[in-house]
Order: sequence, then structure tokens, then C-alpha cells
Amino acid sequence: MSEGSGVSRRVFLSTAVTGSVAAAIVGPLAATGRAAEAVAPPPAGGTPRVPGAVPLTLKVNGEEHRLEVDPRTTLLDCLREELHLTGTKKGCDHGQCGACTVHVDGRRVNACLSFAILHEGSEVTTIEGIATGDALHPMQEAFVACDGYQCGYCTSGQIMSAVALLKEPCGPADADVKELMSGNICRCGAYPNIVTAIQRVRGGRAKGGAA
Repeated sequence: MSEGSGVSRRVFLSTAVTGSVAAAIVGPLAATGRAAEAVAPPPAGGTPRVPGAVPLTLKVNGEEHRLEVDPRTTLLDCLREELHLTGTKKGCDHGQCGACTVHVDGRRVNACLSFAILHEGSEVTTIEGIATGDALHPMQEAFVACDGYQCGYCTSGQIMSAVALLKEPCGPADADVKELMSGNICRCGAYPNIVTAIQRVRGGRAKGGAA
């Protein structure tokens, strides 16, 4: 700086650095404050409101839920994070393992591949909803009796697919069952017992033969 300016080079640099540091700290804090102000208080239902959220009425296991969700929320995340129905598992999150299988209007669906907002007005059933009171669904009982699980992580998806299979066209042979259950992966390899459990519920069809 020139001598006539009355400000030394050291004072100038010190002031400039101090101002830059202050801007670096205050800027993000101010932005965070504005972001916090943009988030409205929770609605009456208790679900946190987020910017861009859309209203959604979801009927799950016969019970109606009024929610506000990000339109990008998958049905899987909505069930687990919003409704706390954690029986439906997140495995691959790419529709390849079947751990997240649920029923939508009676048909099996990979919940990780479907947006929650697409199911307004649909009947969604999860593993928590197939029992009748304290009585297990026959498929659940068969999985227990036939030891159709090991670690259990894929079991809810396996059972949901198996229950749906009961209403789908399927031949009597074990090979037919395996084909229709091919979308559900068991990393423990409990497939023989899973097929046995399904065949028990289907009426004890003979292995490889007709009913």
C-alpha cells in the first residue's frame, strides 16, 4: 500500500484474511438457517414435512395412513421408515433378490422398485398383515415346520411370494414352484425346504408329479 493511504500492507492483509474467514464461516451457517426456516413444522400426523413433499394416503394391511412423502420415496422406504413396518427387508435395493416382496392389490411386487405415490388407493399387504390375529398364515406355519429358513433375512419376501404363488397358475411339480419362486434369492441355500413348505400348503403335491 502507498504511504499516503494511511494503511500499512500488514494491516490490509490482516483485514482481508479476517473478512474471508468470517465469510467462509457465516455463509454456510446462514444457508443452514434459511434451509431450516424453509422446513415447515410437522403436520398433525407427526410425519416431518420436507420441502417438495406430497400428500399420500396409503392403505396397508387394512389400515389407512395419511402421510407426506418425497415423491421419490420408494414403497419399501415408505413402509420401513414412515410406517415402521420393518418385516419387509431391504436387500439389494435393485429388484434382484426379492427380500422386499409385498402384495399390491393381491399381486406380488418388489417394493424397492416402485414409488410409494403410485399406490394411492391400492391395497398393500406386508408380512405383518398375512396372519389372522395370533394365528399364523398356513404358509408361515409351513416354513416353520419345514425349516424353510436359516438366517431369516429373505424369509418374509419368500413367504410373500409363496402366498401369491397360491393364486397364480403353477404346475404341480417342484420344478414349477422353483420357476415361480426364482425371483427370490436365499443366500443360505434353503431352497429344498422352501419348496417343501410351499408344496405342503399347496396340498402335498408329489415331488415332480401331478396332484
